[in-house]
Amino acid sequence: MISIVKKIAMATAIAALPLVAATGASAEGEKYILVSHAPDSDSWWNTIKNGIALAGEQMGVEVEYRNPPTGDLADMARIIDQAAASGPNGIITTLADYDVLKEPISKAVDSGIDVIIMNTGSGEQAREVGALMYVGQPEYDAGYAAGLRAKGDGMGSFLCVNHSIQQPTLVERCQGFADGLGVELGNSMLDSGADPAEIKNRVLAYLSANPETDAILTLGPVSADPTLLALEENGMAGDIYFGTFDLGEEIVKGIKSGVIQWGIDQQPFLQAYLPVVILTNYHRYGVLPGNNINSGPGFVTADGLEKIEEFAGEYR
Repeated sequence: MISIVKKIAMATAIAALPLVAATGASAEGEKYILVSHAPDSDSWWNTIKNGIALAGEQMGVEVEYRNPPTGDLADMARIIDQAAASGPNGIITTLADYDVLKEPISKAVDSGIDVIIMNTGSGEQAREVGALMYVGQPEYDAGYAAGLRAKGDGMGSFLCVNHSIQQPTLVERCQGFADGLGVELGNSMLDSGADPAEIKNRVLAYLSANPETDAILTLGPVSADPTLLALEENGMAGDIYFGTFDLGEEIVKGIKSGVIQWGIDQQPFLQAYLPVVILTNYHRYGVLPGNNINSGPGFVTADGLEKIEEFAGEYR
């Protein structure tokens, strides 16, 4: 059976070919730049890169991915300025920290460049900086939904492993989870850093000091993978309730084995793919969706992993 995503992709590809041919003049030189906050070391963003590449190919436009190599947000702000100065038809960007990034994004909009916010930020923040729309997952809402699910499964206390505590959107995930459980966040959020060895050691230390912890929430593969290793080392793998944001090879293995109860899928492929398609059609025909697009959250469990395993790290 062909999945809905494949049907959409195939239909888009079929439709795009004659449109590009018929509008060759308008398609010439069309360029869209995606700027993310991700460091080079975060492989989760490969799906984002594949999403814009496929959209560019299908729509017949040039696309480019840019990011700060170390994940430094001040560096990202400069990259947005540079991208705007190059004169693209549109910019697709994350809004990982509103205070740091609102100025360069607003400047790009004021210069006449159409912008779509994706992945991090919100519909309200997108409007405030003058962007056309937001495509992504409402992070607090996703955390809250996860907390309600964990509460329904009998959980009461938790550890949230935050590998990038300087990003407000990740804090929102932890806060939402606490509110869904109906408990205070307090000291339950661990500033783990992004180094895998440090994450593992800090998780081990926390669980040793807080043996009554019912559940663990990680915020992506960066924190999930070392946490899996920590649980294997202390013998808690499969015994402690474990949920995570996002997907990845080790996370999928953990879900399949029963060590991880669920993963929250925000569908990063769509976060990159849809803005290119939307901007292209907006510039060619003046059509634009009237609302922001929520690409998640969706809960992935051991049931129905076939497609996710097939495309993990590529399109899922």
